[in-house]
Amino acid sequence: MDHQITGEIKNRLAVAKKIVIASHVRPDGDAIGSLLGLGLALRDAGKSVQMILVDGVPSSFKYLEGSELIQKEPDKDHDTFITVDCADFKRVGKAFENFGQPDINIDHHVTNEKFGKLNLIEADEVATAAILTNHLPEWGLKITKPIAAALLTGVITDTLGFRTSNTTPESLRQAATLMESGVDMPEIYMRSLVRKTFPAAKYWGAGLSSLESKHGIVWGTLTVADRKSAGYGGNDDADLINMISAIDGNKVGMVFVEQNNNHVKISWRALAPGVDVSPVAKHFQGGGHAAAAGADIEGSLSEVQKEVLKKTRELLSL
Repeated sequence: MDHQITGEIKNRLAVAKKIVIASHVRPDGDAIGSLLGLGLALRDAGKSVQMILVDGVPSSFKYLEGSELIQKEPDKDHDTFITVDCADFKRVGKAFENFGQPDINIDHHVTNEKFGKLNLIEADEVATAAILTNHLPEWGLKITKPIAAALLTGVITDTLGFRTSNTTPESLRQAATLMESGVDMPEIYMRSLVRKTFPAAKYWGAGLSSLESKHGIVWGTLTVADRKSAGYGGNDDADLINMISAIDGNKVGMVFVEQNNNHVKISWRALAPGVDVSPVAKHFQGGGHAAAAGADIEGSLSEVQKEVLKKTRELLSL
């Protein structure tokens, strides 16, 4: 932990009056939980706060208190700009292209490009929400029940319910601390990891029927047509990657998700000890961790799939 950086962030937050906080496109539980956790804590401290997700809040997380305050576009009027859970600046989306350098960048991705004026990057933490759990009190910010629910959502989703290999006794202690504020962890677990809408389940079915396995890699494919047929509203994989990660006998799990704009979103998961998928994602201008990474690549589904599978085998010696 860099005490100098955390001290500088505390001082910066103390003088901030109008704050914009943003997280990444296609937000997951950690993006939403970190954004809400920090945003609500700063609002409670009397600051004017804009919480921005350019893709909005997925329906499965709209039950979180304060999620209705999250907007899709920032107002230019601010004195402090913060990003959370973003490994590189492009991930916050086009609405921020001309917004200037972030004042504070808080993240846990080992591939973080340190694009902020102040960079708090703690790659050993299981989630950006875990970093905030540790530091909010140190910065003089209170963790109320709604804030604890948001932060616990980030910790639970990024560890897949404490199942990822980077889960530590410390991350379980963080969850216990957040539970002590009165939040219902089983409910958060069910809502964020287990429960699925009917369209998401149909979309899963299409992905599972497409499964292939070769050279230690197991992968599924989701097309735009699959999404339309299922009536699924998101442009993500509906957590299919988590299901694929449970399949025995492989070293790497992957999902290819075709997008409308001649792009393909790829998720990688390391399924065996010692496998680090982050260099593969980095090769394709993506990012992430040893255990989980992602990228967004321009091109047709068939072209991208062929190239990515080839490069994954090469870089991981599969």
